[in-house]
Amino acid sequence: MRKNFRNKSINDTFIKEGNCSSVVVGASLSGLMTGIALSKAGLKVTILERAGAKPRSGAVLQVDSGEIDRTKTAKFLRELASGGIRSAEAWSSIQFRLRKEVEADSRIDLRYDARVQTVNQDDNSAWVVTDKGETFHGDILIGADGHRSIMRRYVSPHKPNATFAGYLIWVAIVDEKDIPKKHRPSLNAPKFTMPDGIGDFLFGSIIAGADGSTALGDRRLGWAWYDNTQNDLLRRLGCVEGDVVQHSLYAPDIPEQTLIELAEKASDRWAQPWLDAILHSIQTRNLIGTPIAEYVPENLVKGRIAIVGDAAHLPTPLTASGFNASLQDASILAECVAKGIQGTGATEALLEYESLRLKNARQIVQSGQSFSQSFGR
Repeated sequence: MRKNFRNKSINDTFIKEGNCSSVVVGASLSGLMTGIALSKAGLKVTILERAGAKPRSGAVLQVDSGEIDRTKTAKFLRELASGGIRSAEAWSSIQFRLRKEVEADSRIDLRYDARVQTVNQDDNSAWVVTDKGETFHGDILIGADGHRSIMRRYVSPHKPNATFAGYLIWVAIVDEKDIPKKHRPSLNAPKFTMPDGIGDFLFGSIIAGADGSTALGDRRLGWAWYDNTQNDLLRRLGCVEGDVVQHSLYAPDIPEQTLIELAEKASDRWAQPWLDAILHSIQTRNLIGTPIAEYVPENLVKGRIAIVGDAAHLPTPLTASGFNASLQDASILAECVAKGIQGTGATEALLEYESLRLKNARQIVQSGQSFSQSFGR
């Protein structure tokens, strides 16, 4: 009888509401999507986020590769994240939509300022304890806590850390109105571009304004500049220690001389409108230097605990696959747990998730490693 139950999918079978629960650690895009997917599978969900509720910024993501979606849950998450528009989107806009959905869902409890300290499990449940001494139990426990994941240390203690790839990416988003009219891209300009440079790589994208407008002058320009010349600076400022990325290089901490050199290099290498966008970002200190780390997983599950998103697999952004991989993690995980997690069903469901995602996750990261080995190291 159990075999027949596990053969059903999330689209026609839901766990009886109230019987099963999950805890998701991390409320970035991966954690929010996972919480939404698990709720749609019928679980009660608690999402714990170590940071506060203040919205965060980020880079530009491509979220419209919907041809890979095979389930209603995946299609729903894609529609929600993209706002129904086939285009690139600002990270902050995606997070806003996902968080709004989470906050409207009565089955999801989203808690901020909840920093996980310890992780454990037994035959009946899994749990975490926060720095405030609070304990949160669930039938399953999911780590969506990013590239420096605490949850990964528990699931894969023999390989707990992502590895510095040897370069950073300068990223920023600029309002189109902040660059001269004569250099603003036309309405039919390509939404994505990779200008020719000298040794470095730049990706530019044109996205809607914060209010969703795509009118000329209302849009935004996102740029990402791959730079392999700042490794000494990253180590000197503690952004990278050994082979482990500790944190990004935020605008207030960027030395003035570094900004001057960036502006000079940009003037030599990049054409309009990207040159003006970069110079404006430098002049206003509206940019972030993100050291790139990579992680090829060997496992995704340990008992009742699993990892998803950047906690599970971390490719270079050059692959443009991180968001899509996180979305597939969330939807497939929900498919697996919807078949039942009572008794031994929890570990069976998570092992099924691992069997469906591990090979693909490894391939995604490995697909970008040849670039990192040549450009970064």
